[in-house]
Amino acid sequence: MQASLSRRSYDHRIREAICETRDPDLFPELNIPLSTIRCWLHRGLSEVVTTELLDDDRSKLLSENRDLRHRVALLGAVVGILVALLRVSKSRLNFERIPDADSKRFLLRAIERSQKAMPLIAALRMAGISASRFHSWQRKEEGCDLDDRQSCPRVVPARLTPEEVDTIGEMVASRDYRFMSIRALALHAQRIGKIFASPSTWYGLVRQNGWGRPRKRLYPVRPKVGVRATAPGQLLHLDVTIIRLLDGTRTYLHAVIDNYSRRILSWTLETRLGSGATCRVLREAAKEIVGSISRTLVVTDAGSENVNRDVDNELSGANLERVLAQIDVTYSNSMIEAFWRSLKNSWLYLHGLES
Repeated sequence: MQASLSRRSYDHRIREAICETRDPDLFPELNIPLSTIRCWLHRGLSEVVTTELLDDDRSKLLSENRDLRHRVALLGAVVGILVALLRVSKSRLNFERIPDADSKRFLLRAIERSQKAMPLIAALRMAGISASRFHSWQRKEEGCDLDDRQSCPRVVPARLTPEEVDTIGEMVASRDYRFMSIRALALHAQRIGKIFASPSTWYGLVRQNGWGRPRKRLYPVRPKVGVRATAPGQLLHLDVTIIRLLDGTRTYLHAVIDNYSRRILSWTLETRLGSGATCRVLREAAKEIVGSISRTLVVTDAGSENVNRDVDNELSGANLERVLAQIDVTYSNSMIEAFWRSLKNSWLYLHGLES
């Protein structure tokens, strides 16, 4: 026996809405067969006797309904992607601290705005915050600061306020107080009536916040390239070094080097330190100077073997002018000092090979 097929009937307003919008997917929840919708679109509207008043804005409302459905679907897709990202990143506020007050306020405002569309318990469950934690933040926002602190400055008057902590940080990093130590800076702040805190409190805040002191040099940067002559015999370097022999005695090596050519113009090895060796190397170096040099400078240090009457007479007789390093000029006698270092290193190397 063949079962009888039931005939489905639809309200005339559904047919009118589909015919006016020409959208076959206007009512997906009704599961209207596609053949029926094509028949409605082909035949058009039929005459219906009803007591309902015709609404001229029905097509407009249906269009807005369709746009809202599309918007809801889009928002649902966005929310689904965000929830998936949160689960993948394993970011949950149940096991995380939020010490920043601005972040807490931002989250509180978002939860309060969401209560217009969903219950509070649902918003808290979505944010991953317990109700007790949410109400605790609300009470702290009304009575004190939301920043995580051990105690509130309004409850403990001796505790520093955030403004005072910021003032301490500004004074520590200020270039005007860079010559003061932390202890001196704390005492200075008390004397001027700015911050009343002990030096130990200042040290603790500096360690806690990682504040750095300005340590800019107050003197000009030393040039990496020393003084350079433009012609042979224009600038000479004179110095003496001590050489310790294996038997424990000392010898004094005097030498004069030309700045332009790096040539050793004269040298002598003496058993005692005095002005005689200085005069002899200057006399021999003056003989080695060739060319039309009107002025020859001799750079020396302020040692007693270089600054005395005998050396002054020798310099004036040989038409030489003495310049004391780091006294008359800013640069040092580094060229001949570097030569002494290389000479001593070579001597130690050779001595090590012979032994």
